[in-house]
Amino acid sequence: MDNNIDILDELNKGCCMGVDALEIILPKVEEHDFQELLENQIEEYKSISVKIDDLYRQFTSSNLHETSTMEKAMTWYGIQKDTLLDNSISNLADLLVRGTNMGIIEGKKIINHKKMDKRVYKICSEYIKMQERYLENLKEYL
Repeated sequence: MDNNIDILDELNKGCCMGVDALEIILPKVEEHDFQELLENQIEEYKSISVKIDDLYRQFTSSNLHETSTMEKAMTWYGIQKDTLLDNSISNLADLLVRGTNMGIIEGKKIINHKKMDKRVYKICSEYIKMQERYLENLKEYL
């Protein structure tokens, strides 16, 4: 399979997992500024996902891979478990910092170790930069 397709699939999966986690956490948030930050991050993930889908269509006619029902269930369970006793903004931010960091690490590994089309490189860089921006914003809530 084409490396570009694999990379775009991985990036889209990261966007989907980010949206899933944020949408699970968002109802637990009561502070307006933090809610707004999370809503903006969801929108940016969705925007990048649309760009990934558009580019994906230039390499294949098949559909992008998204998170499976099992992965969504595991995300939901993990967040519920980690927030059962501590629903504070600091704890929620900590969960999101860890998840966002994982996305940055995966994106950096892709850029550092895989050959790709320059358009794929550009979207991968955008994905990483967006997450790095939100990581810095999330740190303020720790």
